Amino acid sequence: MSGQAHASGAVETVGLMSPGDMGHAIGATLRHGGLRVVTCLEGRSARTRALAAEAGLEDAGSDEALVREADVLLSVLVPSEALGLAERLAKAIRATGATRTAGTDLVYADLNAVAPQTARRIGEVVTAAGARFVDGGIIGGPPKSGGSSPRIYLSGADAVRLATLGEHGLDVRLMGGEIGQASGLKMCYAALTKGLTALGTELLTAAHALREELQASQPVVLRQLERGVPGMPPKAYRWVGEMEEIAATFGALGLTPRMLEGAAELYRFVEQTSLGQETPEERTHGTTLDEVVAILAGALPRVE
Repeated sequence: MSGQAHASGAVETVGLMSPGDMGHAIGATLRHGGLRVVTCLEGRSARTRALAAEAGLEDAGSDEALVREADVLLSVLVPSEALGLAERLAKAIRATGATRTAGTDLVYADLNAVAPQTARRIGEVVTAAGARFVDGGIIGGPPKSGGSSPRIYLSGADAVRLATLGEHGLDVRLMGGEIGQASGLKMCYAALTKGLTALGTELLTAAHALREELQASQPVVLRQLERGVPGMPPKAYRWVGEMEEIAATFGALGLTPRMLEGAAELYRFVEQTSLGQETPEERTHGTTLDEVVAILAGALPRVE
């Protein structure tokens, strides 16, 4: 990789952590768009390794090798692990320093569903280690080959550095220079979409007969639930932390956090059922709205 490319701010190698449902799809899109994409699979599960291989991602072998080779780092993982990953990679950034193949101008973009205050804390961690920081939020499902990309909103003084990712298959949208703008937008959007999924799941689990009334008076809402609820259970464990981050977002503004704390509790319950133990690639049951709410109703604790 040439020093001239890095001096001009060009992105040639993207470091991506972690290649899960969303991460591996973003990595595959960037790779098909002409970029080199590397990750670190040290200690990762067989499923994560399989997703990385499917996306054609390179295994750098260690955190140090990852940050040494990358022009930018994209953090895409479970919200509850976002700060921990930043702290871990900050150590690698300090350890590599001037020995980085890509030079010292590394950009770390947190694209996770975290509260603005969490994003600012992550920014403090990575900038203290010597990297630049970009706040991000992903709205939409994983990109598909030949299909559309989710909207990736970016904010912060260095967000423009990642605008070129839009030339490699992603829908990148710059918001402004303030850390917290992109993550705040993501929090409010997810409160609506995943909050509605939680509310609908709870309502129909409590009273399945409500389905007929929704069909008559709220058909658009019912169609949303029919699309959204069946795909939710394998992701419920991830959505617990996301709802908690949204609750923290509202709480910091002086708004009540309790609605989203309730959504977190609902997803925690789903996670503990047989539905929550499956992966998106290997579903055996709960593939329709009716089946999901029936299974959840059967899993409710008995109330005397």
